[in-house]
Amino acid sequence: MPSSRRSLLITFLTLPLIHAARARAYAQVGSELPLTLECRDADDVTLEREAGPFFRPNSPQNRELHVDAPGGERIAVAGFVLDHRCRPLAGSLVEIWHADENGDYDSTGFRLRGHQFTDEQGRWWFNTIVPALYPGRTRHFHFKVQRPGGRVLTTQLYFPGEPRNVGDGLFHETLLLDMKQTGDGRFGRFDFVV
Repeated sequence: MPSSRRSLLITFLTLPLIHAARARAYAQVGSELPLTLECRDADDVTLEREAGPFFRPNSPQNRELHVDAPGGERIAVAGFVLDHRCRPLAGSLVEIWHADENGDYDSTGFRLRGHQFTDEQGRWWFNTIVPALYPGRTRHFHFKVQRPGGRVLTTQLYFPGEPRNVGDGLFHETLLLDMKQTGDGRFGRFDFVV
């Protein structure tokens, strides 16, 4: 029986704190949840991308976004916020916004928009839906990430294997989610290095 989004998220949330510089695998789930980036030096920080025209400030503190689009394909996205030495950054702001199942953004409210703060181990996660394609762009999520007292990183995360990745001028392979298909939707992993 394939894993579920819930079981992968629970596994992620129960992982002991391990620095990537000292370990390359996570015990039994190492092959399922590898770190996205190696944090060797400041050159490994997550790439910036534009916010686009659909950003709205003051999103609600909410990680359960899927309720805004009950007909959408479910996905859990999760990861760590780390410094360039792979130290977790507790209390970091992580904000997400994205298109709905029809390729539209909410321009009047906060549907499929939310933020949270990383836990003491630098972990973040959202339960949401897979955004639909819309003209001119490949499938993606928008994020803003800010470590306590740091500057804001604005970026976008992409889905592997999307035909439109090649033609999207903002796409970069280092911003790909590590995707797993589960019995009840998808699970995407990405670690922000700021």
